[in-house]
Amino acid sequence: MDTAPEAVVVGRGPLTLDEVVRVARRGAGVRISEDALEAIDRARGVIEAMAASETPHYGVSTGFGALATRHIAPGLRTQLQRSLVRSHAAGSGPEVEREVVRALMLLRLSTLATGRTGVRRQTAELLAGLLTHGITPVVREYGSLGCSGDLAPLAHCALALMGEGPVRAADGTLADAATALRDAGLAPVELQEKEGLALINGTDGMLGMLVLAIHDLTDLLRVADVSAAMSVEGQLGTDRVFAADLQAIRPHPGQAASAANLTAILRDSGVVASHRGPDCNRVQDAYSLRCSPQVHGAVRDTVAHALTVAERELASAVDNPVVLIDPETGEGRVESNGNFHGAPVAYVLDFLAIVAADLASIAERRTDRFLDKARNHGLPPFLADDPGVDSGLMIAQYTQAAIVSELKRLATPASVDSIPSSAMQEDHVSMGWSAARKLRRSVDGLTRVLAVELMTAARALDLRAPLTPSPATGAVIALLRDAGVAGPGTDRYLAPEIDTAYQLVAGRSVTAAVASVIGDLR
Repeated sequence: MDTAPEAVVVGRGPLTLDEVVRVARRGAGVRISEDALEAIDRARGVIEAMAASETPHYGVSTGFGALATRHIAPGLRTQLQRSLVRSHAAGSGPEVEREVVRALMLLRLSTLATGRTGVRRQTAELLAGLLTHGITPVVREYGSLGCSGDLAPLAHCALALMGEGPVRAADGTLADAATALRDAGLAPVELQEKEGLALINGTDGMLGMLVLAIHDLTDLLRVADVSAAMSVEGQLGTDRVFAADLQAIRPHPGQAASAANLTAILRDSGVVASHRGPDCNRVQDAYSLRCSPQVHGAVRDTVAHALTVAERELASAVDNPVVLIDPETGEGRVESNGNFHGAPVAYVLDFLAIVAADLASIAERRTDRFLDKARNHGLPPFLADDPGVDSGLMIAQYTQAAIVSELKRLATPASVDSIPSSAMQEDHVSMGWSAARKLRRSVDGLTRVLAVELMTAARALDLRAPLTPSPATGAVIALLRDAGVAGPGTDRYLAPEIDTAYQLVAGRSVTAAVASVIGDLR
């Protein structure tokens, strides 16, 4: 029986990637640290002092965006906050996945906990309560331009704090927010000065999706090394090109890590040993085999850059305006800024979609070589049992090709497609939310492409018998067979086997199988 994940403590410092994943995917609860609550109280004191002042302060006693020049009387300020949230909860389209909504809620809470936003502690604690009780506001696909933050998605979450709008309960059932809060023993809040703005003005949606993508791609890169090694092995390729001294003369760290993985995975392979002697002339394998570390490594280095950006964002307090308190005098002030612009996140989201497409492309090319009798070194056409009667894995490669083509289209950057809004006040936007949404599709497509390469290479290695695969690749073949992805034979219904292989990749079972034999991959 699975145990509930340990609650994540949200303090004034940055969350880790693992903490975001635990809350977003595993349903971990959260609590706010005492020092964060004290920081929230101090910032709230600054806002309340400004609210009592006759001088207008943006976000406290004025309108927003293009309407920021209007001074709002005290009696209208709670209405101002309600109106802001209600009007901005204007998303449309399908529901966004639960893990994405939980990630953006957690990251918004993290910013609130810095003491830079001016919300009250009960507002922050209610957001934490929704996460802990598994209440997930319904957020729609379209609505964010990625500037002034992910306004519409965050507004749908803020609406739930007011007891309004639809939510999903912990069991996934649809309910209205007021009922879900009551059933969980929570009470809605009436938003005060600055709170509505603080709840919706952040890049938390795109950052949450970036964190989840990095988490997934980190393992998929190891799977790609496994599938490439199986393809090299199954196509009687050489492992000599992966030697460490060859990588050292082009010192990209990702390339070295990938080559080291390939070497480790292929170690003690009976297939590779069968043609490793002095008569072997296999030193000029096709690029999709020979250059796997160079391509995989470049993807690794791009993911490493994206991780650097994500960690900086996790350490950020994104809001506008923000509360700044002098550490020596204790005096506070509120300043407008442009930190809500999503460009840093949007760019790396697009970079990752590009490299995901190329990683899938090289995997598909390796797969295709298995199916062509002119290039597969003695294997039957399409790895079919009785070619002509059986089609083998012909159409599985079609599926790969269709996905790769889609990934190439998804690699078109969203971040270059700015479109002005808010009466030209917000005249340049990042489109980071859109970049993140398409990256999720790219990561899923890459997972499916690698799954097809694995099942193809496994069939080819079975056909190389009595030559034996390496212990590591043999463990992957055994994993596939035990899960129901059968070996060579007459044609059968392939879609369920492709889906099974996909689930094994997505569930990290493939890398776990390899690690059980040779230890963790790099």
